[in-house]
Amino acid sequence: MAQSTVLPDEDVPTGLQSGQRGAGARRLLLLLAVPAVAALIIGWVVWAGFYTDWLWFQKLGYRTVFSTILATKAMLGITVGVIAAALIWLNFRLALRMSPELPQVERFLDIEGQRLRAPDFSRLASRLAFPAALAIGAFMGLRAWGAWDLFLRYRYQVPFGETDPIFGRNIGFYFFTLPALEAVAGLLLTLVLVSLIGAALIYVARGAVTSPQRHIQRVVQRGPRAHLLSLAAAAFLVLAWQAYLEIPNLLFSNKGPVAGASYTDINATLPLLYAQIAVAILVAALAAMSLFRSRSRLLWAGMGAYLLVLAAGWIFPAAMQRFSVGPNELSKETPYIEHNIAATRKAFGLDHVEERELSGETALTASDIQKNRRTINNIRLWDQQPLLDTFSQIQEIRTYYDFHSVDNDRYRINGEMQQVMLSARELSAASLPNRNWINERLTFTHGFGLTLGPVNQVTAEGLPVLFVKDIPPASSVPSLKVDRPEIYFGEVESDHVYVKTKAKEFNYPAGEENVFANYAGEDGVAIGSMWRQLLFATRFGDMKLLLSDDLTAESRVLFYRNIRERLARVAPFLRFDDDPYLVISEGRLFWIVDAYTVSDRYPYSQPVSGGINYIRNSAKAVVDAYNGHVWLYIADERDPLIQTYARIFPGILRPLAEMPADLRGHLRYPEDIFKIQTAVYSTYHMDQPQVFYNKEDQWAVTSMAESKPGTEAQVVMEPYYTIMKLPGEQTEEFILMLPFTPKRKDNLAAWMVARSDDENYGRLIVYRFPKQKLVFGPKQVVARINQDADISRQLTLWNQRGSQVIFGPIMVIPIEESLIYVQPLYLRAETGKIPELRRVIVVAENRIAMEPTLEASLGQIFGSAPSSTKPSAMAAAEKSPAQASRPDEPTATTQPTADARSLSAQARQHYDRAMQAQREGDWTRYGEEIKRLGGVIEQMSKQK
Repeated sequence: MAQSTVLPDEDVPTGLQSGQRGAGARRLLLLLAVPAVAALIIGWVVWAGFYTDWLWFQKLGYRTVFSTILATKAMLGITVGVIAAALIWLNFRLALRMSPELPQVERFLDIEGQRLRAPDFSRLASRLAFPAALAIGAFMGLRAWGAWDLFLRYRYQVPFGETDPIFGRNIGFYFFTLPALEAVAGLLLTLVLVSLIGAALIYVARGAVTSPQRHIQRVVQRGPRAHLLSLAAAAFLVLAWQAYLEIPNLLFSNKGPVAGASYTDINATLPLLYAQIAVAILVAALAAMSLFRSRSRLLWAGMGAYLLVLAAGWIFPAAMQRFSVGPNELSKETPYIEHNIAATRKAFGLDHVEERELSGETALTASDIQKNRRTINNIRLWDQQPLLDTFSQIQEIRTYYDFHSVDNDRYRINGEMQQVMLSARELSAASLPNRNWINERLTFTHGFGLTLGPVNQVTAEGLPVLFVKDIPPASSVPSLKVDRPEIYFGEVESDHVYVKTKAKEFNYPAGEENVFANYAGEDGVAIGSMWRQLLFATRFGDMKLLLSDDLTAESRVLFYRNIRERLARVAPFLRFDDDPYLVISEGRLFWIVDAYTVSDRYPYSQPVSGGINYIRNSAKAVVDAYNGHVWLYIADERDPLIQTYARIFPGILRPLAEMPADLRGHLRYPEDIFKIQTAVYSTYHMDQPQVFYNKEDQWAVTSMAESKPGTEAQVVMEPYYTIMKLPGEQTEEFILMLPFTPKRKDNLAAWMVARSDDENYGRLIVYRFPKQKLVFGPKQVVARINQDADISRQLTLWNQRGSQVIFGPIMVIPIEESLIYVQPLYLRAETGKIPELRRVIVVAENRIAMEPTLEASLGQIFGSAPSSTKPSAMAAAEKSPAQASRPDEPTATTQPTADARSLSAQARQHYDRAMQAQREGDWTRYGEEIKRLGGVIEQMSKQK
């Protein structure tokens, strides 16, 4: 049984005290030594990381970004931390000074015959007050350290030129000022509450506040009471300020049918917030008055009233919503729905979408196909994944090369704009056959070249025609020649490497021999000195760097080589697109990456996934694949966010006009923002509140079943790039497009395009079909393809032979005011890895054709197809492999026409198809082609 006794200090034996003090001193020294050594090690590691980052930013030319962010972080962290620690310590010290002194006695507990010293809370409070104030100040300083972006945006803010519809404040207030005020209010409330709670604990520990059950010393002095009342008054003033800041935050409410302040928010929550502000100020005043009164009844009454107002804030709005708004929601919410529609369209850049009506009545003819020859010639027959698989098998050359992704772009070839697909050949250190420090850090340092080909051409073997291929890159098109094919900076995850060393860098394989070279670029932080080597060895945990004999005075280290990571370091205030793409410009390779400014602070705008309710494609980034240079350009000068960042970091963001013209010609509207815009526009094209509320005309981004018989999996259709002539326009252009269907319906309702060329860049157009006209949607077309007897028979035959049938994405191709659907079909042998393009399915209205080439399918449906002096898909397929490798050579047209020459070519075409069907064992197709051949021969005999 434990007993408590109180003994004076002199009752403890002196010898025991001396021995305990000596042992305690040794333990204290040991305890202090371990953290001190750990602190030194951690400090050195942190300093090494910090200093090497500084060197990297300085070398890249973005020292302003590093210094501005660091200086702001340090200023905020130190200022807030010191002020917070000082104020908290001031309150703790005041509480200690105004606390009564307790008798200097020690308490012991007798537990099973052992005497243990009981904690002395009075002394403990004195000892812990200062360290606690420092710790809390450090914590608040760390919070402020991370708020650099908030502070800088507030300080350098650029007005929006627009106001909210309820309070009439500039939109910039919600983006820049309100978040900063909320952060300050949060810090103040934390300061006051910590001071109040800490002071109260000190008073309790030191006996200034005692309970009636304890009669050791009951002392209630005016000093502690006044101190606590003052802090309570300050707390309620801060709470009143926070309630005031909740008023503009009503415009982000999600309690109504749409985002933004609803009828209930304005007519119930808003008055209660004003009441909460008034009552909080009243309670603060009552707390101040209680300083001069012995009793605090009015204060307690005021606090009770404050709690009642808080409770009313939950009950009254809910009651109004249920009994008043609910039965009449549309009539009461109409003005707020209008605010939401207008704000959402502005926030997502949809307020200037141009809508055009299509009749849907136009029946396509061979003449229409002929007039849109360039559109037909740029229909993409290669899907990204099959093409990536093919590149990996025929162009990786060595196991340590990797094609990470396939990009879409366009180049002017033989005087015409041609859409191409390309992929960079990067080096993957993880795939090296012999992974060791020398290979990974000194020898295998970079990728080499790229593969590039047209989107619509195939060889006779069903493989893609390539304009740029092999190692070193061989180009059949002069404008696509690559003089500097080395890729030191790319998409593949890459670790640091050391260049300009005594070790030769592997450049590319050449037969049985390897070609070596040394990095001649401008990037890299010098590591010639022992000091630099020690710093980077610490940063990378790479002690072999200190032991290597391959380093010279000219040696450098390349790090942050992944372009996404590199750009995130250079511009942490931007969000970058997930699909960087490679560009050939003047013989060099560059990466272009789209950048966005995003926010969740646009009043009344409807948030999308991720919580954002504002986005702009405000910047373009260019990265040199060899030198690693980074350039940032402002793409949307109307965006106040990017203008604010331009003021924060002067000279970092350049006007788009300064981008080289050749690179500017490869800018494209990015998929990431287009996906968001199409998702939002599928609902927000409805601009009438009643129609919007009832979702009478809601669209959906097209989804469809996978194009495999027997599967029910749904696939969301992805936007795709193409070159086409838009209805009503005179010339072809590079666009990004996506079709819409009505919600829970499969027919086509509209399609949206984003334009990418010249002065039309960024313009969005929606083409709508009449509601009374049935236009087949992608899902219905896929169902028709799967139900076609000839196609099903052919698929069954291929499957029986063990081949894997791979359907490419179905593409909607607008021609004039009508549509055709195109879907490529690939075959992969049972034991093979290379997909081959074997069929192209074309659907136009009620007609379906599946032929080896796009032109053949078009010819079967329309009886004619566009002639061309450049190699089309069919022309490439008809050539020998040697000819197909030279796509720039002119080829004779193979399209059927009414003259004898065309009939002869058509006969040859049917004969070749019959022979191919015979080789594949497709006797049904063989019979059909022989029958068609007979018909052509009959026409030829009549002309004679």
